[in-house]
Amino acid sequence: MYRRDVHAHLPTARHAWLYALPCVHLPRSVVCHGDRYEHVRTFKHDFFAATGLYRGPQGLCVLKLGRFNPILGVPMAWVGRFLRWQEERAYADLGELPGLPRYVGRVGTTGFLHTFVPGRVLQKGDRVSDSFFDQLAALLRSMHERGVAYVDLNKPQNILLGDDGRPYLIDFQISLRCPRPSPWLPWRYVLRWVWSLFCDADGYHLLKHKRRLRPDLLTEPERDAAGGVGFWIQAHRLIARPLTQLRRRLLTRLSRSETVDVAGSAAK
Repeated sequence: MYRRDVHAHLPTARHAWLYALPCVHLPRSVVCHGDRYEHVRTFKHDFFAATGLYRGPQGLCVLKLGRFNPILGVPMAWVGRFLRWQEERAYADLGELPGLPRYVGRVGTTGFLHTFVPGRVLQKGDRVSDSFFDQLAALLRSMHERGVAYVDLNKPQNILLGDDGRPYLIDFQISLRCPRPSPWLPWRYVLRWVWSLFCDADGYHLLKHKRRLRPDLLTEPERDAAGGVGFWIQAHRLIARPLTQLRRRLLTRLSRSETVDVAGSAAK
């Protein structure tokens, strides 16, 4: 379990508010369902979460700790709890679909463990198999049939190229569930329409990755779809890109004045 007092002796970052945890390191060990898991390495530590590799009775697992660190004295653990709840809902809805890690259990107030998928994130220049994107498309269809839009497929680091050559998806903290029919939810039809737009965006981003890595496999309809950008994706880019660029410039400037090396911060 993560507790602030356990790591009070560890160094803190000068700009600690930028990070999910108040200290620069993940816990040396955590407990899940009464079993202890030991830290192996840190993958990422950013504003919303810290993730790392742990070893325990279930083998290698990934710990994800949602934000616990306050900002200017304002409690922010509710953000970490919400993000954990978001991912837990996705794992519950999707069950044990091939291509997804298996949910293990909660850790502390904002964290959870899922099984580790041997492999690496999808990278520019990777040569994937002829069936890789067909398998990824089938995984997305199964997710949509279960009422979950992935939403974050534009980031190649969310797609794993498994050691077995198959695609895997991780990180469901901004995934979107299709609203269930209910007479108490008058806006459900609008929300379902929005959900369908995100499902379409999943398909578009899949074709974008396919165009970059295996353009030889694109059919003519897929080539046309990958080259066209819908209104909503254009609108998202218009709003999100300036904010992303501003955030990156801010983080670069602050990192130059940092007094300690925050493990995993370079993965932002």
